[in-house]
Amino acid sequence: MSGNQAYIVAVGRTAGARRNGKLAAWHPADLAGTVLDALVERAGVDPAAIDDVIMGCVGQAGEQSMHVGRNAVLASRLPKSVPAVTIDRQCGSSQQAIHFAAQAVMSGTQDVVIAAGVESMTRVPMGSPMTLAANAGLGVGPWSQGILERFDVPEFSQFTGAEMMAEKYGFSRTDCDAFALESHRRAAAATLAGAFAAEIVPVEVTDAAGNVALHVIDEGIRADSTPESIGSVKLLREGGRLSAASASQICDGAAGVLVVSETALKAHGLTPLARIHNLTVTAGDPVIMLEEPLAATDRALKRAGLRIADIDLYEVNEAFAPVPLAWLGHVGADPERLNVNGGAIALGHPLGASGAKLMTTLVHALRARGKRWGLQTMCEGGGIANVTIIEAM
Repeated sequence: MSGNQAYIVAVGRTAGARRNGKLAAWHPADLAGTVLDALVERAGVDPAAIDDVIMGCVGQAGEQSMHVGRNAVLASRLPKSVPAVTIDRQCGSSQQAIHFAAQAVMSGTQDVVIAAGVESMTRVPMGSPMTLAANAGLGVGPWSQGILERFDVPEFSQFTGAEMMAEKYGFSRTDCDAFALESHRRAAAATLAGAFAAEIVPVEVTDAAGNVALHVIDEGIRADSTPESIGSVKLLREGGRLSAASASQICDGAAGVLVVSETALKAHGLTPLARIHNLTVTAGDPVIMLEEPLAATDRALKRAGLRIADIDLYEVNEAFAPVPLAWLGHVGADPERLNVNGGAIALGHPLGASGAKLMTTLVHALRARGKRWGLQTMCEGGGIANVTIIEAM
């Protein structure tokens, strides 16, 4: 890759929390602001040097409405002179935030940009922008009759897409449950080994008795999971292959990545953690919806001049078990390099925050192992997928 380079100099994420769990009392703007502060502190950069904050968020209603990106800046210790923008590319929102930050830096128009994401799925339940409007009698919903007729569907559903993927690629319930169990096992082992300690931004929480503690452990990991316990969970639909146990967990959280130019790297004396090597986004079938990471990865590798065998670690979001399973088979990847510290089935999927969350984990996992190349991809509503390839430094 020629021209200006984009470097990652700080990453961080909150530990995931279950719905109505340890982060339930946190306003999402405050939660995101805590991550912004941590990134600036970890990088050792003057907060006034931040050119922009790009905040991913899916549920832009209620406490996440009226520009949660700007509100996160106002809730942080960053000066009010730091601008922000809030974006929505569904589950890939903060991965796209990373892409926009890198593109700004690589274009030479900005030098220091924070890409971040936040989602309180407790305080702003999934689908709130649509359901609140529907309950208020506002409009017919996000899809016009013409769109629905074009694709011959009554609605677009990620649950339908996940079942379609399981059927298309021949994954049984047993296959999906086994993948889910492995996600919990890897996440539990990573936590026990302290693999997440450096990446997690501690957040103060107060329990019912008024005791204050730091939330630093992902709350959704079920270390005691067994094939029997996962297999006993009710299927999402009768005759299907997926249950809540083989789907990503509802999660509250925030995450962020600080991206800088080479000029800023030198001017501020910053230490690069990784270099962003490739940015790819593609779109395909909005009905099966979750399949696009397969084609997107093909394109990203071709553009990057790399083979899947060259990639040391990959983070493929575990929206539902068939997604990473199908991805593994399609690209011919090594299962031992996939989501090595577990994924969203165990750690949670805080929608708009997940892209930056996965990148945080990928950067740390590469550096901890002394590896070079990392690839991250995410299935997204509407049949879209982002792929980011980084080089650890």
